[in-house]
Amino acid sequence: MGRTSNAGKRLLEVAFDLIHDHSYGSVSVDQICSRARVNKGSFYYYYKSKTALVVAAYEERWRIKEPDYERVFALDAAPLERLSRWCEYVRSTQRERVRRYGHVCGCPYASVGGELATQDKKIQRTTQNLVERHVRYLAKAIEDARDGGDAWVADPVKTAELVHAYVIGLLLRAKIYNDLKVLADLETGVFALVKANPEKNPRH
Repeated sequence: MGRTSNAGKRLLEVAFDLIHDHSYGSVSVDQICSRARVNKGSFYYYYKSKTALVVAAYEERWRIKEPDYERVFALDAAPLERLSRWCEYVRSTQRERVRRYGHVCGCPYASVGGELATQDKKIQRTTQNLVERHVRYLAKAIEDARDGGDAWVADPVKTAELVHAYVIGLLLRAKIYNDLKVLADLETGVFALVKANPEKNPRH
């Protein structure tokens, strides 16, 4: 049982790494099995399709990173500080991936969602759900900032969606240019979108 469980875990890790490094369409089941050292029969024991594996791999990746989000958005920090921490978390995550893969990879969820959302409903639903989880963390920080007089927004959820879209766009630009300097000043745009009180800006 331990060995089969380990095989399933390797498939999840390898699928995420290969697809994030390249793309869903360019990675085959054979490549995943070869990298994971799992035979193809075992692959289909765990997953009915490559899509099913990808959905599981991305859910597993969220499970791993969620404690980081709980730390970044901990309620003992001021709301704008949470947003600043998040910007730094985005940068540090991308730096780690550059060290791992040798190039800027952007957002894994947006990459797969953008590639397959119109072709595969399961991928579409999964990526939508993952985006919404990110937005909930942002919306809570923005709502707290508004309620504390640190930001002036009418709708924290809509603003959180805009903030998330802005950062995803910059991640895509960083990937296109293969340049992390694109992310150097995320906070300026984020704080502009939330109409942050400049006196409460944690970077001042």
